[in-house]
Amino acid sequence: MDDAAGQRRLSLRFWGVRGGVPAPGPQTVRYGGNTACIEVRCNGRLLILDAGSGLRRLGDALLAGQEPVQAEVLCSHTHLDHLCGLPFFAPLYQSGTRLRLWGGYLNARATLESVVSALLSGPLMPDLLPRVTAGLEFVEFRPGDTLTPFPGLVVTTAPLRHPGGVAGFRMEWAGKAVTYATDTEHEPGAPDANVLRLAKGANLLIYDASYTDQEFLQHRGWGHSSWEEGVRLADAADVGRLILFHHAPSRTDDELDRIEAEAAARRPGTVVAREGAEVTA
Repeated sequence: MDDAAGQRRLSLRFWGVRGGVPAPGPQTVRYGGNTACIEVRCNGRLLILDAGSGLRRLGDALLAGQEPVQAEVLCSHTHLDHLCGLPFFAPLYQSGTRLRLWGGYLNARATLESVVSALLSGPLMPDLLPRVTAGLEFVEFRPGDTLTPFPGLVVTTAPLRHPGGVAGFRMEWAGKAVTYATDTEHEPGAPDANVLRLAKGANLLIYDASYTDQEFLQHRGWGHSSWEEGVRLADAADVGRLILFHHAPSRTDDELDRIEAEAAARRPGTVVAREGAEVTA
């Protein structure tokens, strides 16, 4: 790869693709059982989407690189499946680490910093705060704000439909766009306007596919969507490629095989997210 191509590179690696709760076991080994965590690289700069249980393995991989870890962490929300990896993120206990955590969905009763502090303290965990030697910074934003975590990266945010609130993200880097819209519930018959705006013309759309359309009818109000709605949204937004994400913990590898085959038949190029998969926008 020449230097110019490297400057334009926007790549992703999936470390956790489940929702709700980690789901290890013989029926989830191929797609993985860890909860939401995606590594995003913008010409080497590190952005992390959510801090689910997949964050633990990402942390081990980062420390194996022997370079001080510097990362921006975009938190869609603080439900436990999206934050539970943080106490087990090894770079958190390294003095050279610098993390900036972004959150924009909490009300006046809590901040992202207060939630993380509680997570790292008793009675939820042993008192880990004194052991944290990484430099931490917390940034609060309002869904709808535009963020610039580092020069050249523009992140558009929007509120999505989920109990307690959630933020969706559109990341733009060197002419490429990736949309991350997880933990969002659609209204049957009409695309969600905020998701549509975030996804318009994006190279990649990572979308909440917890249910099938049939299952969704039994889970109204739970704050999740279906893979079929992901296909409809991707078509409406003229997305380059759809990646189905946030698999239900009960969803088996064989079921995900069938979903991927049917989704790709409806929209060629669509894939089901799996741990370890790497994608370039």
